[in-house]
Order: sequence, then C-alpha cells, then structure tokens
Amino acid sequence: MKALLIIDIQNDYFEGGKNPLNNSIQACEQAKNILEKFRKEQWPIVHIQHVSSRSDATFFLPHTQGVEIHSHVKPKDEEKVIIKNFPNSFINTDLQDTLKKLKVDELVNCGMMTHMCVDATTRAAKDLGYTCTLIGDACATRDLEIKGEKIQAKEVQNSFLAALSYYYADVQTANQFLNSCSK
Repeated sequence: MKALLIIDIQNDYFEGGKNPLNNSIQACEQAKNILEKFRKEQWPIVHIQHVSSRSDATFFLPHTQGVEIHSHVKPKDEEKVIIKNFPNSFINTDLQDTLKKLKVDELVNCGMMTHMCVDATTRAAKDLGYTCTLIGDACATRDLEIKGEKIQAKEVQNSFLAALSYYYADVQTANQFLNSCSK
C-alpha cells in the first residue's frame, strides 16, 4: 500500500512568511496535484506539520499563521496530521505506527525544505524499509551559504534530489508520477 507524505508545506515558507523559499508556490501547486490524485483514489494521506520547539526559533512558531499548513494542501478532517519538532518526521512522532496500521510499504514524499526535512524524512523512511518516491518538483528549498559562498536554490535543489535519487528514492516529477498511475 502506498501513502502520501506532505512534509511541512506551511505558510512561513511562502511570500510574506518568516522563511520564504524559492519556487514555493510552484512546488505547492504540484503537491496539490498529487494530493488530489491520492484523494480521488482514496489512498492514505499523511500531512506533516513542523512546530518549532527551540527557544531561538524564528519561524513555525506555535499559534501563528506561519505554522499553519498552506491552504492549497489543507488537510481534510479525515486526513492524518502529525506534528513534529525535528527535521526527521519519524523522530518523537507516531508516523511509523500510523504507517504500520495502514499497512503502508511505499511512500510518495513531497514538501519543504528539500535540503532539510524532506531529505531527513526520505532517508529515514528508506532506512526503515519503505520504498520511496520523491516528487522533485513538489519540493522547494532556498539559497544556502557555506564559508561565505552562496549556493543558489536551484543548485541546492538539484544536488539534494540527485543525492536522494542514488539510493534513497525514485525521484520523479508530478507529471511522471501521475502518468505512471494512469497506466
């Protein structure tokens, strides 16, 4: 059984939020397309919502508009929402138990940030024995910096998708995934 994991598509990652990402609205639209397919097929859906618990956190603060899941992928009442406090969605959550109860062995992942929570969750899922598909164009990231050198978001995105595609996930576009479901 396959399930969709929508990781951290939350308001702070969009324009006007506390930590806007590059191409967040485009990624959100692709995630919405995947979500609609899962809803139509009545396949399991799990929304992951990050709530900051660190005292020095600057975004995803509890009880703010920024912590809310974006309206384009807003969970329905019957869809599971898992609150997390770490990049890896399995740490100190009931995600693993939820997936076991649903008899899930395959995950379709998308969300934000590619270089942080999407990466950590996808790697952990593979290590736990799940077959993973990552919808690359339904993920978003931002520019990063190391030792004074700025790495453009596009390079960050491509680097993380390439690394994950080596072993951890089958990286596809939303259209590739949707077309494969139609066959």
